[in-house]
Amino acid sequence: MKKKIIFLLAAIVVVSCSTKVKKPEARSKFLKGFSTYYNTLFNAKDALNSEFTARDKEHKDNFYAPYIPILTYEEQPLGSDLGQSAAFAENSMKMAEVNRSASTRSAPGMPPGMPGNNPVPQNADGTENPGASVLEIAEAKALKAINKYSVIRKGEEQNKTIFDAYIILAQSRIYQGKYLPALDALNYVFTHMKEDKRLPLAHVYEALAYAQMKNFHKSEEIFAQLKSEKINKDHEKILSIYYAESLLDAGKKEEAVKELDRAFDLNGNRKLKSRIAFLRGQVLQEQGKSDLARESFLSAYKYANDFEFEVKSQIEIAKTFNGKGNYEGAKDYLEKISKKGTYGSRKNEFYYALGLMANKAGKKTEAQEFFRKSLLEKVSDSQVRGLAYYEIGKSYLEKNDYIGAGAYYDSALVAMTYEPSKILLQDQSNYIKKISKNYYLIKKNDSILSLAKMTEPQKNEYFAKYIEKLKIKEEKEELERRKAERSKGFDTGDYNANSIFANGGGSFEDFGVAAKGFYFSNNNTVSKGSATFKQVWGDRALSDNWRYSKKMASLEDLKNEALGVNTAPNPRRFEPAFYIEQIPTDAARLSQLKKDRDTASLGLGIMYQNYFTNTSLATKTLYDLVDVKPEEKVMLQALYEIFAMNYEKNPQVAARAKQILLTDYPYTSYAEFARNPKNNNFVKSSNEVENAYKTAYSLYESEKFTESQGEIDQIILKYPKDALVPKLSLLNAFNAGKMSGKEVMILQLEQLVLNYAKTPEGIKAKEMLNYLKSDLKFQATDNKGNAVQNNQQMVGNPTNQAGNIPQNKINQQNQIQQNKNVQPMNNQKNGVPKKPQENELQTVPNAVPANPFGK
Repeated sequence: MKKKIIFLLAAIVVVSCSTKVKKPEARSKFLKGFSTYYNTLFNAKDALNSEFTARDKEHKDNFYAPYIPILTYEEQPLGSDLGQSAAFAENSMKMAEVNRSASTRSAPGMPPGMPGNNPVPQNADGTENPGASVLEIAEAKALKAINKYSVIRKGEEQNKTIFDAYIILAQSRIYQGKYLPALDALNYVFTHMKEDKRLPLAHVYEALAYAQMKNFHKSEEIFAQLKSEKINKDHEKILSIYYAESLLDAGKKEEAVKELDRAFDLNGNRKLKSRIAFLRGQVLQEQGKSDLARESFLSAYKYANDFEFEVKSQIEIAKTFNGKGNYEGAKDYLEKISKKGTYGSRKNEFYYALGLMANKAGKKTEAQEFFRKSLLEKVSDSQVRGLAYYEIGKSYLEKNDYIGAGAYYDSALVAMTYEPSKILLQDQSNYIKKISKNYYLIKKNDSILSLAKMTEPQKNEYFAKYIEKLKIKEEKEELERRKAERSKGFDTGDYNANSIFANGGGSFEDFGVAAKGFYFSNNNTVSKGSATFKQVWGDRALSDNWRYSKKMASLEDLKNEALGVNTAPNPRRFEPAFYIEQIPTDAARLSQLKKDRDTASLGLGIMYQNYFTNTSLATKTLYDLVDVKPEEKVMLQALYEIFAMNYEKNPQVAARAKQILLTDYPYTSYAEFARNPKNNNFVKSSNEVENAYKTAYSLYESEKFTESQGEIDQIILKYPKDALVPKLSLLNAFNAGKMSGKEVMILQLEQLVLNYAKTPEGIKAKEMLNYLKSDLKFQATDNKGNAVQNNQQMVGNPTNQAGNIPQNKINQQNQIQQNKNVQPMNNQKNGVPKKPQENELQTVPNAVPANPFGK
């Protein structure tokens, strides 16, 4: 029996070492499966596992992104028997070396440089590429295993181990971003291994590849099909994870939460359960379901297997506080755990979380105290430090203290590490700087104008009170200075653990110099000491009491600078006359101050709406501007902005602006807009509207302008959101021009620009206005349409001066009749504007198309 066994083994060795090349159909199924697993395929698996292990070690969760990933590749999430035992892993390097030396020889019948012939990718000249990534090596080795050991008979793969090779090949390609080649590899499995019980795993990676390509429809179709089948539990685990993440990527959050519930139940690994629960909490918190999110974060904390995850889970639990629960109990809990053991190193994060809780509980002052405490603690997370600065800045912004808000926002930008947050905050910081400029200009000019209106006794009384406050302030500062002077020579430093002066030695620190000696004899130690001093104390001038007299600009100094107040002491600062002399008395200068103030106020109101969508504050600011009676163009713009931002959501607030426009400025385009505001949210054009346009256009061609206008008004009233409304309005402007003259046409075009500025018709209307206004002359009128006594002719926009249509143009029918022949279009039926002469503006568009559905 022993002889027979020895003979059989010898025969196996001879056959396996044979140099004769056989076709895939003739290869031994047993031998090839054995060789594949214990030779090339092992190295492919080892390379892939090495990549997963390296990725996990390098993985650092970004808890400020919308979602964390579930898998960090610590455990190979393959769902099939591709993991290696401890003993197998111990021998991996030894076997890899054997295979590496063997792989330098070409396989029988295989030309050098073939992807299946070498364990690592090759250069163009056939040499080995030592710079190949681990995933490229895994891909190349999987291909080699497939090319050398595939056994196909009658269209079916006989070597079942090749399935593992194709899964490794697909994985290595997916993680390199080669999604189509990965699908090609999987298609081979679906074609030649139809009966393999592991096919569901291949379909999981097929769905993953489609999800990575953003083909969520196809991906979900495959995942849903797999869920309806009875599959291996290991396959089901990985399916639930990938399916949940693909649903999130597709924006289907409700379905994703359900799938995460399923993934949590299926997976028993503590780390995976913790990460799944944390992700589920993030999704629920985003949906505003604070109670459910809190439960998920509690589960994440319960199963957490590392300190970082414990801390972040606790902070997220605090964030879910809705202000209605036991705030004092939650506060006491967080304050206690922040003092326990290693949690003490994360005090700054716990104080930040406490600040958020206090805000939700309505305790604004207490919240600010916690945020400031967070800034005083050692930094464990720079993003949290930036967020604490941001929260303090927000409190200043709520009080309209833009200098303070800007200062803290700038600090937040420096500290933050999460780039999307920094981008958003940078925009807000820029907005605040723009608002701040206008805000303090208004305050400064208001103050000057208010002082200018005072009588001489009132001015003296005002500045006498100011001087008394100034004296009290300076006396207090002098007392503090003398107190510090008396303390000179005494050690009043705060020797805490963070201070560079906290060491016990009586001499200067040598800052890394091995041999002790006189500090100032070594230039390197002096340089390092200076840098460390500036880091701790800032850039201080050489003066007595340097620790007390902090030479830094305070927020108060910055505000005074914005208001134009000089903080440097002046010898005459206690004389009322010193201040009174600086108040302007010239009427022209005061008028300019008023104009600057009104323009800044208009900009401020618009910025409140555009930058922060604070409609109520924007409306109040603009109504305050209206009440001080600015010049006409500023008044019109302010009224228009108030009406435009309120007429849909707050019609009662918009009513006053509309009334002023219709009463005081009835002939302006702004009044027209107030009478009939349009909606730009158009739907697809209906057949009825298209037919009505054709009818109106035909009437226009027949010079039946009144009938054409009536048809247009009727159809717009019936279908105000139809896509053809801007085109109908443009045709109506031409009807108005034919019936009432160029000035009325200009009015209609201005309204068209206001209502539909971004449509092609709005753009063309604007171009036509440039042409029509280029030679327009008419008599000046007042706000009521009455002719001004001087008959000076004005050129340009009627709203630039009086903002109205000349009364003589409205009342004199013979002039109107003349205007029908002095129009911006000729008498041809196609309604195309007349061709400008060589000396005229060449900007007239073909606004009314010959084809109703043309440009």
